[in-house]
Amino acid sequence: MEERQALAAFGALSQETRLRILRLLVVAGPEGLAAGVIADQAGVSASNVSFHVKELERAGLVNARRESRSILYSVDFEALNGLVRFLMEDCCAGQIGRCVETDTSICQSSCA
Repeated sequence: MEERQALAAFGALSQETRLRILRLLVVAGPEGLAAGVIADQAGVSASNVSFHVKELERAGLVNARRESRSILYSVDFEALNGLVRFLMEDCCAGQIGRCVETDTSICQSSCA
């Protein structure tokens, strides 16, 4: 992931409702959720969900697909994994052995 893409993703996630929606979609998995279900679970209106999901889509973190009369939203797990890799790519100065030796828990779990 390029820095520009990471900045767009972090910008989208820097808003409380969008972060909540993304976390709900992560739990839902590839099947995703309809806007009404997201609204109920996030405690916001359906129109509010549409506004926030558009920002997450623009950042490349969420996909939409039509299924019958509903639009289902799901996380783009490849993009989300790319964001995590972007954050961790320089973990322990790129030396995996140092992560384990220094017992840095964040690096250890991602580098091991």
